[in-house]
Amino acid sequence: MPAPPARSLTQRTRDTLHRLENDVDLWVATADPASGSPYMIPLSFHWDGQVILLATAASSPTGRNLMASRQVRLGIGETRDVVLVEGEVARSFPAAEIADALGDTFASRTGFDPRRSGSSFRFFEIRPLRIQVWREENELAGRTIMRDGAWLDAAVTAP
Repeated sequence: MPAPPARSLTQRTRDTLHRLENDVDLWVATADPASGSPYMIPLSFHWDGQVILLATAASSPTGRNLMASRQVRLGIGETRDVVLVEGEVARSFPAAEIADALGDTFASRTGFDPRRSGSSFRFFEIRPLRIQVWREENELAGRTIMRDGAWLDAAVTAP
């Protein structure tokens, strides 16, 4: 079966925003800064329009790596409709310190409330720096839709 036609930058950006607003889970890839050992785990997330909010135990490999290196790669979607996000930790804080409204939104959206999981959980706000998306080989060209934290199609992403 032939691949569907390649999407425009505008359509890719709209599709990505839809995923960020409607998907619940993603893959989180980090690396130990000392050894370089990679670690990947699925986590639930919340997108507020600017940052991706994650929660995990501070003592977990992901939590330790995020606090130490502040760098992360996130994967959303299927292998034939993928969104890859390179980002940095903009802010990290204990689960008990999240604003009530945001904590409630996260819990409602993900079905998981880190505030009830003990004091070891932290929230991490991930600021996207680069986003790439593609479905098939014909979308590899032009797959970057965000560079240096700026959407390339500002008309779609303007508030």
